Amino acid sequence: MEINIVEVAGNTTQLAYALDTFYFLVSGALVMWMAAGFAMLEAGLVRSKSVTEILTKNIALFAIACIMYLVVGYNIMYPGDAGAGGFMPIINFFLGADNEASAVLAGGEGAPYYSNMADFFFQVVFVATAMSVVSGAVAERMKLWSFLLFAVVFTAFIYPVEGFWKWGGGWLDAKGFLDFAGSGIVHMAGASAALAGVLLLGPRKGKYQPDGTIKPIPGSNLPLATLGTFILWLGWFGFNGGSELKISDVGEANAVAMVFVNTNMAAAGGTVAALLTARIMFGKADLTMVLNGALAGLVAITAEPLTPTPGVATLIGAIGGVLVVFSIITLDKLKIDDPVGAISVHGVVGVWGLLAVTLTNPEATLGAQLLGIVAIFGWVFVTSLVVWYILKVTMGIRVSEEEEYEGVDIGECGLEAYPEFVNK
Repeated sequence: MEINIVEVAGNTTQLAYALDTFYFLVSGALVMWMAAGFAMLEAGLVRSKSVTEILTKNIALFAIACIMYLVVGYNIMYPGDAGAGGFMPIINFFLGADNEASAVLAGGEGAPYYSNMADFFFQVVFVATAMSVVSGAVAERMKLWSFLLFAVVFTAFIYPVEGFWKWGGGWLDAKGFLDFAGSGIVHMAGASAALAGVLLLGPRKGKYQPDGTIKPIPGSNLPLATLGTFILWLGWFGFNGGSELKISDVGEANAVAMVFVNTNMAAAGGTVAALLTARIMFGKADLTMVLNGALAGLVAITAEPLTPTPGVATLIGAIGGVLVVFSIITLDKLKIDDPVGAISVHGVVGVWGLLAVTLTNPEATLGAQLLGIVAIFGWVFVTSLVVWYILKVTMGIRVSEEEEYEGVDIGECGLEAYPEFVNK
């Protein structure tokens, strides 16, 4: 029986294309599931009178991110060769056609090895993740519609521009800045936008007393917050693992496995380190710190989950777990009110994650990493501050004192998450 080598090669290429596309789509679905994790985590860490509104924000921001990234954001972030090495990409609208079979089968350098639509799907859930970071930090006192209008601008323009600088082949990429899956591009960017909003918004009423004492405001449902953390932990395998972009050969399959293992170990390291730190500092095992420690470990390893050994990944995550506890305490002392600890988890630890790349990746330089940190924070913080300020002076960003006292659920959504708890 004569074997047609060309036909066999073509079938092998198509199978690899299908496998890599399928892996990309499943990874994107895992990242999409992180939206549920953020919703549950934030709902558990805010008061019961604010749960409906935080859930509304989370599902609405995801939908807005998908639409705005489809309309313009994706093309800003990935303009192709036209934007190589640049600062500000060209602006085009909507998606182009997917790959033709002939282009895939042609092979050679530059031939596509997964679907363009799969790439869009994977990228769009990342922009939604960045925006989810913002929602928890401004919880319990921000107007819903001001938040959603900010989400339009952030997902259509602010995030795609800084994403283009690295992942779209822009100037940060040319400078050698490294960020495997987004400790800076996704997490620190979301935290920077959150910080700008929190500074203009101010703290929740009663959080900081006139005598300087800090009043703890416990969350409403710690089981729900714990569930949200586990969902995020699971989704992170798609977040980091999918960023390898390929799985159809032995080398890439091994790389994906290493990314999964290191992601898991960093989360474990962050959890245990935060648990021990909280025990030493407070004399108690503070669950909220433990949950944030797990997320801190995940953020810390996201910038480079491939090159560390599992032991080093555990250490990188552990340092993130310690940092997040001290950061949350410090921000409280500075009267920066972040109900869920998002600025600390995603911002402070995001910086650590970018710096930690230099420990294991020989291609990383401290100068390039510091440049990326300053550039991403500067761009996102300043542009977000401008947008938040425009919203503040036009439609306002904070609910009234009465609405805040009664709960934003009633004022913004007209219904409560736990109506059976209300005295009739």
